[in-house]
Amino acid sequence: MTYVFQFGSVLDAFPSLLRGALLTLELSAGAMVLGLALAIAGAFAKTAGPRWLRLLVSIYVEAIRNTPFLVQLFLIYFALPGAGIRLDATTAALLAMVVNLAAYAIEIVRAGIEAVPYGQVEAGRALGLRPVHIFRFVILFPAVKTVYPALAAQFILLMLGSSVVAAISTEDLTGIANSLQSRTFRSFETYFVVTLMYLGMTLAFQGLFAALYWYVFRRNRPVEGLI
Repeated sequence: MTYVFQFGSVLDAFPSLLRGALLTLELSAGAMVLGLALAIAGAFAKTAGPRWLRLLVSIYVEAIRNTPFLVQLFLIYFALPGAGIRLDATTAALLAMVVNLAAYAIEIVRAGIEAVPYGQVEAGRALGLRPVHIFRFVILFPAVKTVYPALAAQFILLMLGSSVVAAISTEDLTGIANSLQSRTFRSFETYFVVTLMYLGMTLAFQGLFAALYWYVFRRNRPVEGLI
């Protein structure tokens, strides 16, 4: 039996796929920003906070990292309404992505913090800086620079993993693709095009992260030998 490729129906629906890709990018970018902010706060709490706070952060990290993202998504979208908290599919997807990313990013940022030479921290203390100021001005920048490649890789994994949110009828790229396939029955053509679109978004994110690394960390790097 010879399969006849027919991309016409997929190309006709390409504007819908682009709309889904845009939502995927919006969810991913929002989750990256919010998740990183939460991760930095969690890493600070885990390295410099009181014991009870370190314990709470550790429980959160272990609970998220040892349960499936799909189950976390279902918990937020289907279970929270039982507690009186109702979220639409897009908001629930964003919240689930932020919660999931932050748990992994906390450990990445914590590793970067622990890689900062202790002498820098002692110098900050000698200058009379408060712990929050030491963390902000002495530790955070070199810590993030050290783990930047790992964070960028985690961000890309988040974007690729966002396809799971289609399970709660979010109209992201995968959700639109599933609807298109169910109407046209052109499975190969639909998911082939979607694969290329995800590949394009991944390469775009890689280029963006590389540009950000150069702009933030490399552009203002001191010339070796001068300091």
